[in-house]
Amino acid sequence: MNILGLPLQRKFWLSRSENGQQQTANAAWLMLDKSLRLVIGVTIGIWVARYLGVQAFGQLSFAIAFVSLFNAVATLGLDKIVVRDLVRHPELKNEILGSTFIAKLSGGAVAMCLTLICIRLVEPDDTLTQTMVSIIAAGMIFQSTDTADLWFQSQVQSKYTVFAKSAAFLLLSLVKVALILTGAGLVAFAWAALAEIIIASIGLLITFRATGNPFHKLHANTARAKQLLSESWPYLLSGLAIILYMRIDQVMLGKLAGTAEVGLYSAALKLSEAWYIIPTIIVSTLMPAVTRAKSTSLDDYYLIQKRLFIGLAGIAYLVAIPMTIFSTPLITLLFGTEYSAAGPVLAVHIWAALFVFLGVATSPWVANEGLARYRLYCTASGAALNIFLNYLLIPGYGALGCALATTLSYGFSAWLANAISSKTRKLFYIQTRALLLGIL
Repeated sequence: MNILGLPLQRKFWLSRSENGQQQTANAAWLMLDKSLRLVIGVTIGIWVARYLGVQAFGQLSFAIAFVSLFNAVATLGLDKIVVRDLVRHPELKNEILGSTFIAKLSGGAVAMCLTLICIRLVEPDDTLTQTMVSIIAAGMIFQSTDTADLWFQSQVQSKYTVFAKSAAFLLLSLVKVALILTGAGLVAFAWAALAEIIIASIGLLITFRATGNPFHKLHANTARAKQLLSESWPYLLSGLAIILYMRIDQVMLGKLAGTAEVGLYSAALKLSEAWYIIPTIIVSTLMPAVTRAKSTSLDDYYLIQKRLFIGLAGIAYLVAIPMTIFSTPLITLLFGTEYSAAGPVLAVHIWAALFVFLGVATSPWVANEGLARYRLYCTASGAALNIFLNYLLIPGYGALGCALATTLSYGFSAWLANAISSKTRKLFYIQTRALLLGIL
């Protein structure tokens, strides 16, 4: 019985061609990487939280969240545009990659400077927070090497990125364990975060060259850089809005309710946001296939995307329901009784995953339909709603109010806002059907 109402064809997500097999292998590598990060990252994160305690863990989380607010400036919104152009024009890869690298390097430097200026304005008397933010922000410059990953994505060869970044992740996970066992201070964990970015960058560059991509052939072109940036700015602003309403909650919580509340909220996020890697893997793997289908078969184009939305919604429900039921016992078991108040926070925040999954699934549609500017308006509206709700709910409900504000704003931005315009109303109907798992 086909409970999702999907056509029972032998061709499911992709054809059984060589390209389809490559897509499947690529997804397997990404899933391996993200699975390691899910298991090891959450385990080490829980250990760090227990070691530092609610207050210190809240301080560290505040610093990381603050730096994240400026991360979109470092990436410049280029990623999806660059992957699209590399798929369409692989013969121009050296020019595209060279221009992208210089742009990202410049963006990283600007983002780091902005972060350092703003933390001194926001926390003028907190030298510990200023120090941690300064250390973590330095990693933005090294993120320019992610340009190599964009080439691997376009060629459906993400295993090379997995090699480089997973090695750095595993090494620094061991370092964090050593820091805990040796009784290291709070700042040491900020240095560990920076070290992971640097080692991953070096590994990515080595892998890029080892796969037949000599650096000397890359060259920047002013006209190409302008073309990329002229298309990417809506993604940049949208990325800023996304980061704003994904991380402003922790910053506002710290300022309005104190770092202890940030510690509780961050503990819940460790278990809630860990699942966000799932749609990222699936969508990044399917992006080239969706782009090709757009130009070859509209039937396949819409079929892939409908199944993408329904599949991701189904996964989100499978995650959210049990996490809601067992939230408090799970938090207490993993983090200790000191964090027990984070249980209700997790029970509310986990439902944001449903809308995050739908939002990530929207990316191929937005890129191929040229709707980046409209999505920017939706995302900015969601960010504004999140800030308003946080101001409204945090003073009375602390971390729980913060979780509710985040979930409601995600729902508006990723789903309800698409009903407003005729350009995205079809997308809204597809998402609504996905929320009902295709039953209606």
